Amino acid sequence: MNTRDVRAFVAVVDTGSIVQAAAQLHLTQPGVTRRVQSLEALLGIELLNRQSKPLRPTAAGLEIYRKGRDLLDAEASLLALARTDTEPTGEFRLGMPPYLAERALAGPIDQLRLRFPGLTLRVHSSWSPGLMEQVEQGQLDVSAVLLSESSPPPQAMTAHAFDRQPIRIVAAPSLGLRGRVSLKDLSAFPWVLSQNGCGMRSTLRRTMEERGLPCNVGVEAFGSDLQLSLVARGTGIGIVTPDLLAASPYRKQVKVLTVTDFQMDMIAWLIHRALPPRLEVPVALLLEQLRLLTSQRPRPR
Repeated sequence: MNTRDVRAFVAVVDTGSIVQAAAQLHLTQPGVTRRVQSLEALLGIELLNRQSKPLRPTAAGLEIYRKGRDLLDAEASLLALARTDTEPTGEFRLGMPPYLAERALAGPIDQLRLRFPGLTLRVHSSWSPGLMEQVEQGQLDVSAVLLSESSPPPQAMTAHAFDRQPIRIVAAPSLGLRGRVSLKDLSAFPWVLSQNGCGMRSTLRRTMEERGLPCNVGVEAFGSDLQLSLVARGTGIGIVTPDLLAASPYRKQVKVLTVTDFQMDMIAWLIHRALPPRLEVPVALLLEQLRLLTSQRPRPR
């Protein structure tokens, strides 16, 4: 089916005139007539009541007109997917690790909704390895991930770094640890950590195993405030980024330890594979907002 024939028929019904339809489509009157006749021949039915003034569709023609409008709308939407100068529409599937979701993700989401009201945002929170896999498999359009400086994103992905923070080791003063300690000193204590999949936990465990030290997880807990509340009560040693510590109500109840043989930065990346043109501008805005968000984070006191 030639959509130009459908467009001509729809224009005739909309204007009620071959003459006006020709002017609207920048065609000659015979050209519009031939296109309507071509559609009638294809469908095997008469679409216009040519005795009426203005021209009106037949009963069957009215049904074809409605379906034709849907077809033309779908064609316009399909073409818009390949253009960057049209308003983005459809789903935008976004992944976020828990640490970033905790840090007021509302700002970037609000900006995306304000700038692109036609986008439907689907935000999925998970640990970074799972998010990378979902981007790789096309289940997410883009994702933020938190990786150690020794483990960059896969080369097949486009990756933009937007934050860098050191891992802080914290403990309750009641444990009696000195300000400067080694990993061996800490290996005698249990840890309060996130579930498997957390980048900071993986980095810590890998480092301790390389030194032949045990990493005894005493409590698995989701969320930095819950973890820090447990650390403050002396349940175990914790790990946290400076921004989460600075924003926590428990920051004055724990102390940051200087671990002489463990210094590691975590880098936040925004990753994606090849993007459809409709998402290029929204992803650029998201990256801009994430960089702004991390630049304004609270500082440790």
